Amino acid sequence: MLRPAHDASTTPPWLGRACTRREDDALLRGQGRYLADLAPPGCLHAAFARSSMAHARIALANLAHLRAMPGVRLVLAGEDLQTLGHLAVNPLFPDVRAFHTPALAFGRALCVGMPIALVVADTAAQARDAAEALAVDYTPLPACTTAEAALAAPALLDGWPDNTAFTQRHQAGDLAQARARAAATVQLRIACPPVAPMALEPRGLLAHWQDGRLTVWTPLQSPHRARLELARVLGLAPEQVRCIAPEVGGAFGGKASLGPEEVALAACALQLQAPVRWVATREEDFVSAPQGRAGRIAAQAFFAADGALLGLQAELLYALGCRSTWSTPVPALNAARMLPGPYRCAAVDIAARGVVTTTAAVGIYRGAGRPEAALVMEGLMDAAARRLGLDPVAIRLRNAVPASAMPWTTPTGQRLDSGDYAGLLAAASLLSDLPALRAEQARRRAAGECVGIGINLYVEPCGTGWESARLTRWPDGRVTLASGSSDQGQGHATAFAQIAADALGIAPAAIDVVEGDSERAPAGIGALASRSMAIGGSAVLRAAQALRALPAADQPVSVETVHTAQAEAWSAGCCIVLASVDRQTGAVRAERAFWVDDAGTVVNPLLFAGQMHGGFAQGLGQALLERMHYNDQGQLLTGSLMDYAVPRADDLPTLVHRSRPSATAANPLGAKGVGESGAIAAPAALRGAVLDALAPLGVTHLDLPLSPASVWQALQHTTTGDTPC
Repeated sequence: MLRPAHDASTTPPWLGRACTRREDDALLRGQGRYLADLAPPGCLHAAFARSSMAHARIALANLAHLRAMPGVRLVLAGEDLQTLGHLAVNPLFPDVRAFHTPALAFGRALCVGMPIALVVADTAAQARDAAEALAVDYTPLPACTTAEAALAAPALLDGWPDNTAFTQRHQAGDLAQARARAAATVQLRIACPPVAPMALEPRGLLAHWQDGRLTVWTPLQSPHRARLELARVLGLAPEQVRCIAPEVGGAFGGKASLGPEEVALAACALQLQAPVRWVATREEDFVSAPQGRAGRIAAQAFFAADGALLGLQAELLYALGCRSTWSTPVPALNAARMLPGPYRCAAVDIAARGVVTTTAAVGIYRGAGRPEAALVMEGLMDAAARRLGLDPVAIRLRNAVPASAMPWTTPTGQRLDSGDYAGLLAAASLLSDLPALRAEQARRRAAGECVGIGINLYVEPCGTGWESARLTRWPDGRVTLASGSSDQGQGHATAFAQIAADALGIAPAAIDVVEGDSERAPAGIGALASRSMAIGGSAVLRAAQALRALPAADQPVSVETVHTAQAEAWSAGCCIVLASVDRQTGAVRAERAFWVDDAGTVVNPLLFAGQMHGGFAQGLGQALLERMHYNDQGQLLTGSLMDYAVPRADDLPTLVHRSRPSATAANPLGAKGVGESGAIAAPAALRGAVLDALAPLGVTHLDLPLSPASVWQALQHTTTGDTPC
């Protein structure tokens, strides 16, 4: 593991210095304040009764009995919340049909785990007992757990003609001509099943309506947006709602949006006029929290004899679950617009579609479509290299957008602002000593081992929009920095203080950082889409520069800045992985990974390395272990950590990492995204390594995850005799 040295000096510059995280001391001492630590006097406790069927008509049979149980203060069912508004999808995506799924199921349940009643009691145990006592009469209806099944089924949502929520198509160039000119056509079909974001802290909310104002505490990534959404749904003025994100134990996109539980809890607090708290169990998060990925992609690419990519056709089909999140279409639309990744391609026809299913909601999860795009392009590059007898590095170099061509507009209309993709590939090859790695592979193959090398050259869009910062200089010289962004463990307080200190010419220790409170911090979008440093950090930089330009005064002086991204920054990287496969069991071992990444300006190398390693672990989980598995009746078969596998420390390879930044003019800080890079880098590199390991045995296709069972089954269909790997 890479551990940047700590620079203990106390003088500027601060940018680029590996300052230790200021957040960690309190957390390591157990002094953090998470939602479960918050229980004001008189706090009541909530629990949800949830559907045990994926699709059924429902009738609640014993609500009166529940209301009479010990300690119960309130029981709400779907009909009690019909007057509430509905949660919205980001208006940046106007062509997405409105789901209008109720906060509590009314008349019909649409997935296992859908909330159908809310119980509030004096204690959490009393609330759970009452919720578990609810009797529900179910009339089963057909379940649709896959997008393919939903396409062929009647409409699941009222008022819809079918189950398609959105479609988008990118077309450019002459694909027919590319097909006619091609010396090789390669095809790829890959399934990326749904996965769980699996934050250490489950979801939850504490709400209190007092003196005509609603205050909510919730571990969300966008507290300012949550404030506006709650006000709209509840019919309140925005100034009547305060939203606070306390310390948050991880989010990864799974906490980017309000859900039906938060809405129901807030409505409940208005009715009771007392503090009400709900803290989800791990089981609840498994069945009802937003999931990630859930895409199936079919693609074919047309290559010239020299390896040049002439054309690309792709169809992306995503399952969306039964309710929308704020970012419901993002994974599919991101994956579509990112193709063909870092490569030149004049002709494309790319179609993306999202489909309603009787499963939990699918939203953004670390990477949000980026890993899928990389899996497609790197799979096609490897297949073309094998078909044409070319070196996998050479075919990538043949097609990579050259640094001299930047900025580059892709055939889907994306503007790649900067980057040296060939340089990243060359640097990763050098870092891994690729010739020596291949020689080792040859020796081990000759000894009967199955060993493969995978390469992933990827790009990553890093968010658009705006962010805010307010800096206040006090007469004693201290500075308060309030950011509209929000932290879930990334280390914003450390990094933002470094940015401001560097611009102000003071020490970070003199800066107090405030985030995650709609009353104490200016409005902002929040932390998602790898945008915190590029956009949030640039807002801090601009505010600090403006504050420094003001004369010293014996009164507090404040500067507030809203920074809107001039363009979307695109980071990039190259990851090379060595992996081995046990032919007897199908078990995959990721042995070594070599990784060069371009994230532009690195504010803090220690935080940078932490983001890279954490993201890689989650990417490895997607590649090798993780899958939310539903049976044909819509029952979740992986509803606990006994059945859903997440990476352990000994699953991770030795990881050698280097930064190779290129300049970007997309923001004043010159930063690009890093938070999602590992989740993009790992899956395609690992899948490529496993397919390379099994190529001598005739294995040409594997879906994710590359579990021992799936790899073993692929081997049974292809292995003959004692053919060496």
